[in-house]
Amino acid sequence: MLSGHWLLYPCSRSSAFDTLSRTSRDNPILKQLPARHQQKVLNNLSPDLPLAVTANLIDDENYWHRCCVQRWPVCHLDCHGGSWKCTFFEKHLENLIKHFIPGTTDPAVILDLLPLCRNYVHRIRVDQFLPPVQLPPPPHSGDQSDSGSEGEMEEPTMDHYQLGDLVAGLSQLVELDLVYGVKDCGMNFEWNLFLFTYRDCHSLAATIKACHTLKIFRLTQSKVDDDKARILIRSLLDHPALEELDLSHNCIGDRGARAAAKLLSHSHLRVLNLANNQDGGKQLLEGMSDNRTLLDFDLRLSDVAQESEYLIGQALCANREEARQRALNASHFMSPLTATGPENPEG
Repeated sequence: MLSGHWLLYPCSRSSAFDTLSRTSRDNPILKQLPARHQQKVLNNLSPDLPLAVTANLIDDENYWHRCCVQRWPVCHLDCHGGSWKCTFFEKHLENLIKHFIPGTTDPAVILDLLPLCRNYVHRIRVDQFLPPVQLPPPPHSGDQSDSGSEGEMEEPTMDHYQLGDLVAGLSQLVELDLVYGVKDCGMNFEWNLFLFTYRDCHSLAATIKACHTLKIFRLTQSKVDDDKARILIRSLLDHPALEELDLSHNCIGDRGARAAAKLLSHSHLRVLNLANNQDGGKQLLEGMSDNRTLLDFDLRLSDVAQESEYLIGQALCANREEARQRALNASHFMSPLTATGPENPEG
């Protein structure tokens, strides 16, 4: 049992660590201390303390700022909602995902973090998914090679980390930004390192469909073709929260564009980015005919006819004007004059 007299002495780094560690769960004494004593303890805490101790106990932004700058020299706070605590947990989780090797890394490394970070992760931005380790094929005798069994060997799976269990545990996730590829592969470059497989696609489609808080979904530079685009977009039809969809820098053509056109009439999208894809202007134009919510539509570097671009631009202008009128009407009804009424002015 700790005596109250310990507060009369200066807090050293070791005493702060011992106090916090011993009382973190059964007796979270830190939050019971006066504010000036709490700050003394927090100022001396090491950023290397276990997350199991600090995650749900410490909300002090200065402490999490120290944790961030120790691990990442450059942190863009505005990309993480302006919170150092959210910045730390989002970047920490992203780092675990980027270095996860299917079949080698234990999934518990990521899932065990959920109870600690579920309230602080609002965005996941991952620009790398590592494939499984490919072992060299076992040696076989000349008889087996002559019989053609070599050609019948199964291709090694290239499926990446599946996000389903993780996203299901993040109740406040609003943004998912993904790139399926490998960075800094150097001389080990192979095209299959940048393969977004059908299993990846079906798993991701189920994941985003079940995430009813998701407002922004980006999947770029991942070689998404028509078939995979249709699978993903089908899962987003009538999504309750989605406002922005970015499938730029992929390989989407007419059939994928037709699916995107259907989404325009079965969603609340405000931003759609299909830049640097293939043709599909006519299909997208048809989708715009029934849409009243889309305000930003990016078709740069896509093979879209000039007439279709012009008509889509006209539809966007109409939507923006309608949105402006709605905003003006709302501000009018909330003005002080209309709130008090012209017949009963203030004073």
